[in-house]
Amino acid sequence: MKPPASISLDLDNLWAYMRAHGVPGWQDYPTYIPLVVPMIIKAMRTLDLKLTVFVVGRDADIAENYGSLVSLVQAGHEIGNHSYQHEPWMHHYSKDEMEREIDKAHIAIMRATGIEPRAFRGPGFSVSNELLRHVSRKGYRYDASLLPTIIGPLIRAAYFRSADLTPCERQKRAKQFGSIWDGLRPIKPFIWTIDDHELLEVPVTTIPVIRIPIHLTYIHYLAQLSPRLARLYFCFGLQVCRLFKVAPSLLLHPLDFLASDALPELGRFPGIGKHSETKRELTMSCLRSFKASFDIKSLNEFVEAISNEPSRSLKKIRSVTAP
Repeated sequence: MKPPASISLDLDNLWAYMRAHGVPGWQDYPTYIPLVVPMIIKAMRTLDLKLTVFVVGRDADIAENYGSLVSLVQAGHEIGNHSYQHEPWMHHYSKDEMEREIDKAHIAIMRATGIEPRAFRGPGFSVSNELLRHVSRKGYRYDASLLPTIIGPLIRAAYFRSADLTPCERQKRAKQFGSIWDGLRPIKPFIWTIDDHELLEVPVTTIPVIRIPIHLTYIHYLAQLSPRLARLYFCFGLQVCRLFKVAPSLLLHPLDFLASDALPELGRFPGIGKHSETKRELTMSCLRSFKASFDIKSLNEFVEAISNEPSRSLKKIRSVTAP
């Protein structure tokens, strides 16, 4: 039997990437969701995989996106909550701001899809005690916001070099992508215990021991240097996960399917590439390798499997304030 694994996708929209890099026009909330969602559905159907798709609430309020979001549900994919405004500094919100952000997205997603989300992932891997407390209080089944990597400061530095941000925007993002200490956090599922609340956490997997990301954003970035190196790196990460008995939770993004030929607005985005077809070929190649090594489930199916293993003892962590 192949060991278990899970797969998810953050449906970050064009405007979110434009805002992240200071590209004018994002305030009009341009969308590529009707373009990219059919590509995602086709790829998953080809591979016979089901995803958990984390939807930004603001996009669920755009009528142009309704049909695409419903088509994800009809194709059997789980829908999760990815906040309303997709602000990576969400973990600095006040209690009231946090609750409004989560609740507003919850309502918008339910109105657009007919599905009440029970999974949450913070934008930019945002996580805080108040966030977890409210998500648990609303009856969400699990959180998937954590990225336990040691290279957060390096990612942040590279991001600041490529993005055209005002001093105010840079200040908001001063702690984006976390600190080196986040690499000490668990990479296997565990339980957050916040006051009298408990919530399952399924971290986005980083390579055991060295704690470097393996999700496809980084694979495509490496592919700009060498496609062969990118594939070797991905396969290496999968084998280390198997060696350490880590059930990898692999993360996808829309930019794993689109390049600057389709999105000229993002021409400066790291790892964007020039040809969408080339990116899709690499994405499919990696996913085939992933499927050959692991029994892949959507996050909700993976969580269901964990819940049905009474012998499994999950570590409990009381606070996000320290690793």
